[in-house]
Amino acid sequence: MTFERQTQGERDLELLGTLPALRETTGGPERTQLLITKLKLCERRCDFSNPNADFKHKEAKRKTLVEIFDYVNTTKGVFTEDIFEPLLSMITANLFRALPAIAVDDDTFDPEDDEPRLESAWPHLQIVYELLRRFVVSGETDTKLARKYFDERFILGILDLFVSEDPREREYLKNILHRIYGKFMSLRPYIRKSMMHVFFQYVGETQRHNGIAELLEILGSIINGFAVPLKEEHKDFLRKSLIPLHMPRGLPSHHVQLAFCVTQFVEKDPTLASDLILGLLKYWPVTHSRKEVMFLNELEEILELTQPPEFAIILDPLFRRLAKCLGSSHFQVAERALFFWNNEYIVNLIVRQRERVLPLVYGALRNNIEWHWNQNVVSLSFNVEKLLSEMDIALHQKCVEQHRMDQHLRKEESKARERRWRVLEKVGAAMKSGEEVTVIGPMLQTRIHQSTRVELLSVCSEHSEDGEEGECDNSEENVSFDDRSDGPSD
Repeated sequence: MTFERQTQGERDLELLGTLPALRETTGGPERTQLLITKLKLCERRCDFSNPNADFKHKEAKRKTLVEIFDYVNTTKGVFTEDIFEPLLSMITANLFRALPAIAVDDDTFDPEDDEPRLESAWPHLQIVYELLRRFVVSGETDTKLARKYFDERFILGILDLFVSEDPREREYLKNILHRIYGKFMSLRPYIRKSMMHVFFQYVGETQRHNGIAELLEILGSIINGFAVPLKEEHKDFLRKSLIPLHMPRGLPSHHVQLAFCVTQFVEKDPTLASDLILGLLKYWPVTHSRKEVMFLNELEEILELTQPPEFAIILDPLFRRLAKCLGSSHFQVAERALFFWNNEYIVNLIVRQRERVLPLVYGALRNNIEWHWNQNVVSLSFNVEKLLSEMDIALHQKCVEQHRMDQHLRKEESKARERRWRVLEKVGAAMKSGEEVTVIGPMLQTRIHQSTRVELLSVCSEHSEDGEEGECDNSEENVSFDDRSDGPSD
């Protein structure tokens, strides 16, 4: 059966070379019938797995496709109802094909550094895409008649092709889908819903998709045309589809387009800024410094569009995260966070809420000045602290005192931790010598000989030298010893 189909396909392709040229045919009906015949014969796909095989048939089909494109591009009144079905049938037969599977678990492929896998059948596909684009944008195409062929199944086929690794094909798909969205208004909700499903699959299942950037470019243009006030379904699209797109590891390949889309939403409805910033904080990267810098860039763009009421809502979690970025050991992350204070609008927002902001970031700034290894970060931190001190001298002094108190408490906690470890080391030594140790809740009780007891009690007495009680009571930090011979104390 396979051999018969292949033989029939070869016969059809050989027939292409024997047909007369379209421009040599006289009469409208005969030319239209010849065009339909050539379109049906071009439905046969050539095998490009072997570039040197079947060259004659490949060239014959390519020349026929070029002839058809030149004819429809220069002749008026070509796109009649009789042409719709054979033309779309030829287009779908050539474009809707099985693409190479994407290795979901392959972490070695980097779309930015590695060369893409180009489509071997591109000499034919490019002309077919040009025919489809010409058909969609042509003013002669009757939208009501064409809607019968541009159905939901066709839209899904176009969206499935966005996984192609060939950037030339994705560029054609982007332009064509955008034109379809603009021309067929009844398909707009379905296209948006289908794009949402692509994003869901990318985030929740595959984590690999070559066409997310192109889809977001289309979406950016669509969002720009949304009417104000925004519909609730459009807001849900932001919350459920766009914000989770910050999570996948492939974010660098489409972050520019994604940031453009989300900022478009905030421009049209500033109240969405709080939802967007809280979403960014939810998916904030903790071990990927490059993504962290991207998040900081996007965050600054959003804050420039944020109104004071929304800023007050997200202030605490936002500046707790910024404080961690300020104290990052990666100098690019710390620098990018410090640059927020170079933005006049963000500084004005901070001035209004300085009583809440300064206590959150002062400790990180002071630690940078005293301990950070990068001199540029130290210099920027010093400038930011000086700016904060000029905002409110009294508040700044209060933050200084609180920082000193926090440092003192941390030192005391460190000393207490060291004392507890020394006690535990003594208990471990006693257990190693063969003495019995019983654990009851948080307390350790043991039977040991008198010499070891005296040695351990001398460690407990160190508490009294540091201003604490010298008696080892039954608390979580201390160990209770009993030298009675009848077992552990109650």
